[in-house]
Amino acid sequence: MRVRVRVRCYAELNAFLAPARRGAEFDAECDAGGSVKDVLEGLGIPHTEIDLLLVNGEPVGFDHRVQAGDRVSAYPVFESFDIAPVTRVRPEPLREIRFVLDGHLGRLAAFLRLAGFDTAYRRDASDDELVATSSKQHRVLLTRDQALLKRRAVTHGSFVHATRPVEQLVEVITRFHLARLARPFTRCMRCNGELAPAGEVAIAARVPPRSRGCFSRFLQCQDCGKVYWEGSHYGRLRRLLDEVLGQG
Repeated sequence: MRVRVRVRCYAELNAFLAPARRGAEFDAECDAGGSVKDVLEGLGIPHTEIDLLLVNGEPVGFDHRVQAGDRVSAYPVFESFDIAPVTRVRPEPLREIRFVLDGHLGRLAAFLRLAGFDTAYRRDASDDELVATSSKQHRVLLTRDQALLKRRAVTHGSFVHATRPVEQLVEVITRFHLARLARPFTRCMRCNGELAPAGEVAIAARVPPRSRGCFSRFLQCQDCGKVYWEGSHYGRLRRLLDEVLGQG
């Protein structure tokens, strides 16, 4: 049997709704006795985006069963005040912020690594592999696929709203308050390995003679062996990071 409930979504959760439903209470149809998680995800809101649920003014979990006439209120992650006394539906934040990105976010993956964040990425990774990596390695799953975030196994994930890589980086840095945690130029943009000072042998084998004579500091990826130095691209990337981290 289908029943009607009243739904109100707050702040950035409205971005997942049709324009007519944003910023206001509206009617929604659902199966009687269905979970509040199913109600909200049926409206297009991944459960990973929700931090607090109220039904008829009382905090509930995702498995709460709704009835006709219930009033459902959904709130996103709170950053400005503590809701510890209230039952939140999301798990506790991860102690260490690490990411796994879907195949469509390659440039964002490179930028996050540039900023020093542990970022797993493989262009051909399947949805099942992404979910498993997020769960087993305790990584935040970043994606533009809402259906992927609706999987029950995903406990830490975020939908990336921006479409341009630099704007995506600003969005992620801001949402997770990462500016103070950034360690620029400490990870390989190609494979995510950690960088360390390069030895003379590595420089001789991998760095053009002209660059060896112009620069004194070289870093090498401890995983793939790629060598980095402060060439003409360094200034551009440094300015990019300074601007982005200043916004976060």
